[in-house]
Amino acid sequence: MHPQEREQPLLVDSEEEQRDTAYDSSEKIVIIGIDEANVDNWNRAPPFSWRKLWLFTGPGFLMSIAFLDPGNLEGDLQAGAIAGYSLLWLLLWATAMGLLVQLLAARLGVATGRHLAELCREEYPKWARLVLWVMAELALIGADIQEVIGSAIAIKILSNGVIPLWAGVVITALDCFIFLFLENYGVRKLEAFFAVLIATMAISFAWMFGKAKPSGTDLLLGILVPKLSSKTIKQAVGVVGCIIMPHNVFLHSALVQSRQVDRSKKGRVQEALNYYSIESTVALIISLVINIFVTTVFANGFYNTEIANGIGLANAGQYLQEKYGGGFFPILYIWGIGLLAAGQSSTITGTYAGQFIMGGFLNLRLKKWLRALITRSFAIIPTMTVALIFDTSEDSLDVLNEWLNVLQSIQIPFALIPLLFLVSKEHIMGTFRIGPVLKTVAWLVAALVIVINGYLLIDFFSSEGSGAVFGTIVCAFTAAYVAFILYLVSQAITFSSWRNLMQSKTTTDTQS
Repeated sequence: MHPQEREQPLLVDSEEEQRDTAYDSSEKIVIIGIDEANVDNWNRAPPFSWRKLWLFTGPGFLMSIAFLDPGNLEGDLQAGAIAGYSLLWLLLWATAMGLLVQLLAARLGVATGRHLAELCREEYPKWARLVLWVMAELALIGADIQEVIGSAIAIKILSNGVIPLWAGVVITALDCFIFLFLENYGVRKLEAFFAVLIATMAISFAWMFGKAKPSGTDLLLGILVPKLSSKTIKQAVGVVGCIIMPHNVFLHSALVQSRQVDRSKKGRVQEALNYYSIESTVALIISLVINIFVTTVFANGFYNTEIANGIGLANAGQYLQEKYGGGFFPILYIWGIGLLAAGQSSTITGTYAGQFIMGGFLNLRLKKWLRALITRSFAIIPTMTVALIFDTSEDSLDVLNEWLNVLQSIQIPFALIPLLFLVSKEHIMGTFRIGPVLKTVAWLVAALVIVINGYLLIDFFSSEGSGAVFGTIVCAFTAAYVAFILYLVSQAITFSSWRNLMQSKTTTDTQS
């Protein structure tokens, strides 16, 4: 191993020993640059280094997998089949909004040395942090069910239907042992494994793109010219809703701590933020291209057809096979390979996120295999139930997916608002707190995402049921939900006002 890449033990303080941390000191990658001796002022980041960029590369690609999970792929194919190329511009801007949120999560993790779940535990009262923990777990379970079902569908495709959905779920459940096995060999080995899965997705969906031969002109117009009609509102909401995943915000704030950063030196923190910004941007550009491949393949083949509204994850492969034929390597299996890579990679990162969420909120210092087993059990037990119930019905799987999308949409404010609250606090972030302009932009993005998902929830519940009992339950839930969101927002506003008042008072006293 190159000396710049070695992982070695570092001294830890007593506070770190007493709390659960994302990575033990012995697990962190120590980055030693050739320019260390030439840096006279550590208040500034040292010059750019390709070698250091390579050493910092990894967390952003693990984060980007949430932009490529089976739920996103289903959103892509439905947007393409129903709306054609017209929502590609929205996919671009939704990814840009997702990048902003993820960069803020990385900023929080690097500047504080703690991840979002840990800071929520410390900054909110007990009742509030318990509600936030439950919401984060529910979001993770919803995402995990989609990911595991996606993997099981891929396994069923690749086995020509020999392996049923429930058996695919069992096989996918065992991936946590792959994760634990690789993690024992170091962070870089785990990151390399995910790089292979992302490359598999890129090759598979690029191959599909090549076979479909979509219109380049329509593709460019779809990206550059905003279009939105009343018939594609639901797909548009789905495109935005699938991009920001609550558990991914928690995950990224923890992943960036896999590199040892001396936070006593402002320049070292800024250096880490610079490199993480570059690698996260590159990772999400790659994920955007893969999502565009999927959307355009289905737009080219199924837009304005009678079956467009009936295409889902379970039957997409068969429709692709009927449309584009077999060839040397049938497109059905190309789709299956890409879907399997998406499902497997996202379920493993879901296990990873679950460990950080549980450990951070509850401050549990459990052995990794035990925490991974608990995390997987939360998702696998309901997923197995779902697989046994819905195995025979593709329509039922689509209905289930809609409910899971709603479940995750509900949770988005409970990751976004705490993130923006914490990343704005000077006593937590120090000089790395976000400024007024970035803060305004971030809150506008958060408000837009919450409003869009609110529309999805209203549309969904208004079409799913009626009656006094159902209406009463929904209204009661909505009241409690809105009240908690207002509480979280009020915490941020109250704190900011109090901080400004104290600063003004200090300035006045000093002048006097």
